[in-house]
Amino acid sequence: METDANGRRPVGNPAAGVVHRLAQRHETLATVESLTGGLLSASLVEIAGVSGVYRGGLVVYATELKAWLAGVPEDLLADRGPVDPDVALALAEGGRRRCGADWGLATTGVAGPQPQDGKPVGLVYIAVAGPGGAEVTRLDLDGGRDHIRSATVIEALRLLAQRIHAAEVATASGLPAAADGDPATAATGGR
Repeated sequence: METDANGRRPVGNPAAGVVHRLAQRHETLATVESLTGGLLSASLVEIAGVSGVYRGGLVVYATELKAWLAGVPEDLLADRGPVDPDVALALAEGGRRRCGADWGLATTGVAGPQPQDGKPVGLVYIAVAGPGGAEVTRLDLDGGRDHIRSATVIEALRLLAQRIHAAEVATASGLPAAADGDPATAATGGR
């Protein structure tokens, strides 16, 4: 297994962890990938039993497909470009909606080797949208293209695991799940 954003190998398999937890909760997942180009969905479908959880995904590498397939507002893409926190959130929510899933998980960024539209290599946004709201995380990754893409997958699965955990805590306490993982403060998006 590859390394995460901090150069460490994750303990266990992050994909197996989220698949197992979603199965226990009887919830589903969809992915929308730009930067990772199918690597995230491939990591999920390697897990036995994923068919009960994973609805499917969209690979929207071309900017116009982010609007056409994932429903990202065209004016947002025109104003900010595809590598943007609000675009990541729109991708996650669009995938969730288009695939009829409880959770949407999205990746967008610059893997290199060259900067894109003034955005540096290694700038990545991952987003998750779920029953309790949405959250986006910025990553500033070093290394080559392969490392940036594989670390993004690990970090996206970690973000999803954190949001699932927040939803579990919120359910147990009777509070809405917050974007920052703190059930005491409900939010619709963290930035």
